[in-house]
Amino acid sequence: MSRRPTVFLFDIDGTLVSTGGAGRKAIERAFVEHTGTADVLNFSFAGMTDPAIVRLGLTNAQKPTHAEAIAQVLESYLLALAEEVAQTPSFVIHPAVIETINQLATWAHCAIGLGTGNIKNGARVKLNRASLFERFHFGGFGCDSEDRAELIATGAQRGAARLGVSLVECRVVVIGDTPKDVAAARAIGAQSLAVATGPYSSADLAACGATWAVESLAAAGVVEMLLGEWPETGT
Repeated sequence: MSRRPTVFLFDIDGTLVSTGGAGRKAIERAFVEHTGTADVLNFSFAGMTDPAIVRLGLTNAQKPTHAEAIAQVLESYLLALAEEVAQTPSFVIHPAVIETINQLATWAHCAIGLGTGNIKNGARVKLNRASLFERFHFGGFGCDSEDRAELIATGAQRGAARLGVSLVECRVVVIGDTPKDVAAARAIGAQSLAVATGPYSSADLAACGATWAVESLAAAGVVEMLLGEWPETGT
């Protein structure tokens, strides 16, 4: 069966793995170092890019938010993240993640990448604990843009280039666990497979316009959804 070239873009936190709060702890440590308090981070990080989290935290702390200030906080964050991820007792790989990636890797004309708000080195730290980072050969990252739709578009372009075709020839599927993942996919005309392994239910994700919303990658029909052989939600 002939299929369109397809670019898959996976979110990390809540989709591939959960770090047991290691990411938040690392950013809180960085903020204590740079602002003296982590109380300015009293908001949900779900679906936000790392630079956007830092920008909002610095704004709440009434500190400068220029690029250099954000970069300094992120540098401290990466150092703390390596320690927090290594020692967290509740790091998990979500159901069927490895099996799904293995299946995707056998399909011709498919490119498997990341579409994540993590900066690239943060993504590497988190996924290396699960020996997963090297399974993704490209991506769109928080260091590409603070805007999730823009970084998803960047990842899609890189995936098309890896396949040696133009992006307009490609089908793009974003796999994530938050309404922001769904919104970013919709913004670039991509499909979205939303999984309820993060803070949102499948009903929540379906309601915000996900192409498909499932409990996890282990759900029945996921392979067909990714292949484009399953009806879209509501059709």
